[in-house]
Amino acid sequence: MTQPTDIRRDDHRPLLLDLFSCAGGAAVGYARAGFRVQGCDLADRPHYPFPYQRGDALAYLAHLIATGEIRRYAFVHASPPCQDKCTLTVGTNASQGWGGTHQDLVAPTRALLDRTGLPYVIEQPNGRAEIRKDLTLCGEMFGLDVIRHRNFEVSGWSAPQPAHVRHRGRVRGYRHGRFYDGPYVAAYGNGGGKPSVPELQAALGIDWTHVREELTEAIPPAYSEHIGRAFLTSRALGVAA
Repeated sequence: MTQPTDIRRDDHRPLLLDLFSCAGGAAVGYARAGFRVQGCDLADRPHYPFPYQRGDALAYLAHLIATGEIRRYAFVHASPPCQDKCTLTVGTNASQGWGGTHQDLVAPTRALLDRTGLPYVIEQPNGRAEIRKDLTLCGEMFGLDVIRHRNFEVSGWSAPQPAHVRHRGRVRGYRHGRFYDGPYVAAYGNGGGKPSVPELQAALGIDWTHVREELTEAIPPAYSEHIGRAFLTSRALGVAA
């Protein structure tokens, strides 16, 4: 396997591995926090704003471990496929008989991450994903016009939990044939009063991709910037889990 090319070899910022990187919502936040970022995703991601390896994320991680190249990294973020246990799959889709089968890669991802000996986070949406909810983030915590609750299992360090700010109202869109107005956009799916691509971009704080599928799957960069700054602060203070 080939390695993604570093941005600059004289750049001494800590290097972060972004697994299942999608279009780079998490990556941009970590970069803003002070990391160099390298991604890995199975799909072609031409809008990903940093060097990345196209391929199976778990196979790539296993390769990095086997060759010792994993030691180049200071931290790992992993967002394994979440459709199997997310709220939409186990709720509306299951009740209506919609959707197909999905892979649950949380356990094999965790097993490999534990072998790295590195601090890491595993991200998943609300639902039945089998991760510890060490940290839960919401768009309202960062003044975003999207709710997008996301849970993070934190290993090898500890992360502060921000207060969960009271929501300002409803998510705008149709529910069971009735339209509801509200301050938040529905950053998932299509139709049913869903936001336009420019509205999604503004709500999430993402301007480098216009692909709806990438936007609806993305973590707002504000989330990972918060996590990245917390990790770098903990490392500077010598704080461990």
